[in-house]
Amino acid sequence: MTLDLVYFAWVRERIGLPKERVDTAAVTVSGLIDQLREREDRYALAFSDLDAIRVAVDQTLVELDAPLEGVREVAFFPPMTGG
Repeated sequence: MTLDLVYFAWVRERIGLPKERVDTAAVTVSGLIDQLREREDRYALAFSDLDAIRVAVDQTLVELDAPLEGVREVAFFPPMTGG
């Protein structure tokens, strides 16, 4: 399947792209992250601490074990803080 990936804040800075389109056979968000980590060091760095990453699929916050079936967009960003 083809997914649009969107990166925000320091995730975008580490990867060097605001968004991209990728082909994946991953079944879950976690599997997609594993695939991305294997691409290049910049992805491995961006996804080195999964406790510091939040994920939304089609603009809904999800956990890392969320399925990707039927998903069009996956967004990665650091935890949000209020203030």
